[in-house]
Amino acid sequence: MVTLDPARPLIICDADEVLLQFMAGLETFLHTLGYYHDFSSYRIHGNVRDQITKDRITDERVTELFGQFFATQTPHLQPVAGAATALANLSRQAQILVLSNLPETSHDARIENLTRHNMPYPVIAGRGPKGIVVKGLIEGFHQPVVFIDDLPPHLTSVASETPHVHRLHFVADLRLAKLVPHCPDAHRRIDDWPTAENWITSVIRTG
Repeated sequence: MVTLDPARPLIICDADEVLLQFMAGLETFLHTLGYYHDFSSYRIHGNVRDQITKDRITDERVTELFGQFFATQTPHLQPVAGAATALANLSRQAQILVLSNLPETSHDARIENLTRHNMPYPVIAGRGPKGIVVKGLIEGFHQPVVFIDDLPPHLTSVASETPHVHRLHFVADLRLAKLVPHCPDAHRRIDDWPTAENWITSVIRTG
């Protein structure tokens, strides 16, 4: 159970491609199995191919691979540059909560991985759109809340459920960042942590 203080600002942060190098880890995993990601679009499904035949892998197989990836590679993902330092600085003035869509069976491994990379913050393992979860978490809050995610649908979901929340679109992997346009439901698009830290600090201070 996560306990939050409604009298303090709150930063709700995704993990994959925000705090952790998800795509780099997934690529390594796929290569060991004879596959690769071709970066035709931001989606994973439809873009995984066989290294030899170049054929697309079925969506069903990609879903199966996702399950294997989370089960075996969650402990090994590397941190996004600057994330730990930025969050450490921000934690002096705000609470930090990681809201990450991943299997519940990988929840403890995610906490251990983040802690090992100097990001020892509470983690909620979610599923589906994040707006409803955020709405429940911040009920009764009177301080600024910042939500950070790489996926536009989650930003849109939060905008719909809690429009007063400040929303930051962040995509760490430069190859992916080129493929996804600015989300109209995000207040800002920033893809590096020093710049993001400055913006979040301003939001927290001005409300």
